[in-house]
This record gives sequence, C-alpha cells and structure tokens, in this order.
Amino acid sequence: MKKLKAIYATLLMALGLAIIMFFIFLTRNKDNALKARRACKIWFPLCGFKLQKIGDFDTSATLIVMNHQSLTDIMCLEAYHPQNICWVAKKQLGDVPFYGYALRGPEMILIDREDKKGLAFLLKSVKEKIQQKRPIVIFPEGTRSRGNEDFLPFKLGAKILAEKFQLKIQPIVLVNTRKLYNTSPFETKSNTARMICLESFMPDINNPYWYEELQNTMHEVYLKNYQELNS
Repeated sequence: MKKLKAIYATLLMALGLAIIMFFIFLTRNKDNALKARRACKIWFPLCGFKLQKIGDFDTSATLIVMNHQSLTDIMCLEAYHPQNICWVAKKQLGDVPFYGYALRGPEMILIDREDKKGLAFLLKSVKEKIQQKRPIVIFPEGTRSRGNEDFLPFKLGAKILAEKFQLKIQPIVLVNTRKLYNTSPFETKSNTARMICLESFMPDINNPYWYEELQNTMHEVYLKNYQELNS
C-alpha cells in the first residue's frame, strides 16, 4: 500500500507538472509564471496529504533557508508562499529533459558546482534577483537528508549570500516531507507533513557563530515537531 500510494502520487505529480509547465511557458513573462507555479498546491489534497503550516511568511525577508528531505519540499513553498520566490538549484536539474523547464522557465538560479566560476555567477545572479524583488530560497544542506532526526551539515553558501548582501533571513523548517513522499525507497509512510515558519532576523556579522546558531535553532525546532508527528 505504501508503494502504491507513492506510485499514485508520482503519476499525479508528473501529470500536474506537465500542465503547469505548459502554463509557465504561456505566462513566463508575468511574474515568472507565479500563478501557474502556485497551482501545485492541488497535489496535496488529491494525494490525500495534509501540510500543516505553523507561523507566517515574512514578505520582507530576502533569503529563505530550509532543510531538505524530499522532492515535495519545493512544492510546499511554491504552493503557499505569496511572493515570486527564486530557488538556488543545481544546474543538472535544469538540464533534465522536459521537466528541467520548470526551473529554467521561471528563471531560477542554476549553478554548476564543478565550475570554478560558480560562486561569482551565484553572487551576480542573486544581486539581480534581489533587485527584481524576488526572495532567494536555498537549501543550506546542499542535498536531501534522510528525513530522520539529523540534519546534514550546513554548507557556507547561504552564509556568504546573507553577509555579502545583508539579507534578512527567514528560516523555514520542514518535517516529515520525506515520509510523505520518498523516492528511495519508493514509498509513502505518512499522510501529514509540517512547515514551520520561524521569525526572520538580520544576521549579526560581528558574531562568528551566527550561522551555526541558526542551524542549531532550526534543528531544535525540527526535533520537537518530528517527535510530535511521529510519536
């Protein structure tokens, strides 16, 4: 049953994404197809999934940092965030035939981690998106964790961006999204996930440990909610 539900969710995701990309192409010049992208929220009720949201989005925040567990993490934010957010993602994802257009069409930031000029390209792109009033979204872990009780170590990209451009950060913690929909192994183990929007803040660049403190705070919130959902 767990595998069958994951297959059903995958079919709905594939069909829905194809439709959304069609409308992204038609409306890409209007807020980077924001309305088309937001349509992914219908996937949750169609799959019988419930996403609990705690706290509010801060529309004055210019950098959103999130932990990363599942493909559904992007859908959680795209479905409900009120602004034209801009994701930082691996270039290889944008190169995926057909579905990569979901990133290229709305002009997300796609970086090549193997390219020595990658950091310079990232800084230039982030500056442009901030000038366009698009909040930047980044997964500081860099890749998907296993969705249990531990985070992967935060990479320095988000810290560099926040300090370089003096960005206001809103941390968002996702819980159980990997149990909601997992591709390795292919299964659905829970019908409920949670998204916790924490208070925004300006990083104190005089405190050399602010980034580590951010990871600790997010992890503490994660553990509390993980235990509530899985006890």
